[in-house]
Amino acid sequence: MSIASDLPLIDNTADLHVVDTRPLVPPIVLHQDLPIDNNAAQLVTNTRSRIKSILQGDDSRILVIVGPCSVHDIESAKDYANQLEPLRKRYEKQLEVVMRVYFEKPRTTVGWKGLINDPHLDGSYDINTGLRRARSLLLHLARMGMPAATELLDPVVPQYIADLISWTAIGARTTESQTHREMASGLSMPIGYKNGTDGTIKTASDAIKAASRPHHFLGINENGNASIISTTGNPDGHLVLRGGTSGTNYHVEAIEGASKELSQAGLENRLMVDCSHGNSNKDYRRQGEVLRSVASQLRQGSRNVMGVMLESHLVEGNQKLSDDLSQLVYGQSITDACIDIEMTENLLEELSSAII
Repeated sequence: MSIASDLPLIDNTADLHVVDTRPLVPPIVLHQDLPIDNNAAQLVTNTRSRIKSILQGDDSRILVIVGPCSVHDIESAKDYANQLEPLRKRYEKQLEVVMRVYFEKPRTTVGWKGLINDPHLDGSYDINTGLRRARSLLLHLARMGMPAATELLDPVVPQYIADLISWTAIGARTTESQTHREMASGLSMPIGYKNGTDGTIKTASDAIKAASRPHHFLGINENGNASIISTTGNPDGHLVLRGGTSGTNYHVEAIEGASKELSQAGLENRLMVDCSHGNSNKDYRRQGEVLRSVASQLRQGSRNVMGVMLESHLVEGNQKLSDDLSQLVYGQSITDACIDIEMTENLLEELSSAII
């Protein structure tokens, strides 16, 4: 009997739950197919610079991140931008309006994960097309003069779209993640870190501090090759108060307390208020209450708030994603409910009037 025949068979130990792998388009291909031009690059650069000045208190205006909870339809996003752009110009002396253009959606359990992950809304997960559509929309917005903000979830995605983003959020569920802190340390734009889902800010302040330091981590380069990424750290992090299970945190006592806590940690003490999520108790109609409270604080001379965030779309409310896509209401969110563009205009007017 041979020695080999006495050896036990080795069970397969790899990819036991993987059913398919597909090649991902290299970032450089999308950059070549959809190149950023000088006008778009200038818009991004200038907007980032203005946001930094607002954050540091050198610019007395207020940053406003406003737009759909998530983009699921490119045409309605363009339509929304066309209606937001005149408001951006009208209030430019008081507000720096940046459109919320979210392509990735964090889920508590399961559900549609955003335009990049499933651009056809049918579970086909055509991610290459999703990346292309996302970059194409951002390029369109930049060319029309509308700067964009997003939340970055997958650490690979920035290679495809980050050059067209003026402001980024790190969400409540990912602020504690080392992977996202490392990613943030290499990003080129100001970053807002949301407080934890419990409403406390310690996790976010730790994230701001961690991401301001240099890091070395695994990622991909523009050719799509696995790489060791080395970063300088991002100095332009700030806190976003979004409420939590402990309650809202947009009232004056909460904002003053958070500002003091940030100062004690040696961090920038000016912060942003998210008018949705926990601060609105997940009722989109209450975003106005939150914004009016912030506006009142600004009128009274508060310097703690440097920005607000609103979830807004063409049509108020939201709708469920169904198999029959023809039944979807044009311009209405398929994720979190939003205020409509008319209410958005009213709230921007109220906020602008509060700027001293």
